[in-house]
Parts: sequence; C-alpha cells; structure tokens
Amino acid sequence: MTRLADLRKSYERAELSEDASHADPLQQFAQWLGEAIAAQVPEPNAMTLATVDSSLRPSTRVVLIKGCDEQGITWFTNHDSRKGRELAANPWAALQFHWVELERVVRIEGRVDKVSDAESDAYFASRPLDSRIGAWASPQSQVIASRAVLVANAARYGARFLLHPPRPPHWGGYRLHPDCWEFWQGRKSRLHDRLRYRLGSDRQWIRERLAP
Repeated sequence: MTRLADLRKSYERAELSEDASHADPLQQFAQWLGEAIAAQVPEPNAMTLATVDSSLRPSTRVVLIKGCDEQGITWFTNHDSRKGRELAANPWAALQFHWVELERVVRIEGRVDKVSDAESDAYFASRPLDSRIGAWASPQSQVIASRAVLVANAARYGARFLLHPPRPPHWGGYRLHPDCWEFWQGRKSRLHDRLRYRLGSDRQWIRERLAP
C-alpha cells in the first residue's frame, strides 16, 4: 500500500504571470472557467462553499455555480439547510474551484446575500421537473429515518403539483460579492504562481503576488 506521505506530483502544465493575467479578476476567472469547460474537466462548474456558524465552527460542501457577473457569484439551494442557516447567522463565505487537470485553483471571498424572488423564480422554472419536485421532497440537512422518506415525499409532491411545481418558499439563490480573489497555478518544484486581487478603499482591484 502506498504511503500518503510518499504521494508526489510535479506541476508543469502552465504558468501565471502578471503580464499575461487580466487586471480585472472577473475577466481572469471567466477566462479560466472557459478554459476548464473547453478542456472538458469533470464538472468545471463545481465549487466548494465554506461557511461559518454563529459559534465560529466552519463547514464546507460542494455546490454548482449558476451565474457570474459584476454583481457576484450565484448559486441556488435550500435556505433551511445547514449552509442556509449559517449564512443567515454569518453572511461571509468563501468559494473554491479546483480544476485538477489544469493544475489550477481559484479562491473567492466576500459577503453573501439572497438574490431577488424574481431571479429565484426564473431559475427554478428552468430546472428539470424532477429537480423541482426534489426541492420540495428533501428537508435538506435534517435527519430522516430512511431513503423511503424522500421517495414518499417526491411521490406526494409529484401528485400534488403534477407538471407545475412552484418554487418552495424555503428555496432560492445566494450571491457572493467578492472582495478578494486568488488564482493559483501549479508550477515545478513547488514554486507555484499565486496572484491575489483585493479590493482597495477606492473600490479598485489591487493585484499582488503571494509566495507559494
């Protein structure tokens, strides 16, 4: 059996320089996300969301990005879930994308708020029918007796709403407004490239290199 301490990988695919990167982190992210999609890496839209509860206990989970623009990074979920409760108690969070095949990581930090009801309604209506029923069927993050509870709930709500389930009142979108971005590119000899963008007092982005 291979010892975990003996696992090694040499990162040699690409580099990240100040001259070749965008001055605006949103443009840099859009470029990297586009390259991850073009490279057909598994689930390039998957991101780890880190939140902290009122007792300062952190937790993470993987969610899917559903929007990215000047307003921020958007995803949708159950407001009554653990992450929803934690964001209600502490609206600061961090996101991380890890595109292993490209040897790249993007970290994003900022304040989170809920998107408008209209935006949540529009996205919910675009989801497949089984996903819309699932949003009603799953009491997310709550203890349940067995999977049979979910199956029964799905059947009950399917029969109730048929082809037109409305958006549940406990389900909707969140948007993180970045004030810090970090782009990490793996490099040989562990001399990785790390560029951080932080929002200055004048609301302009400051780009700086961090030691790996």
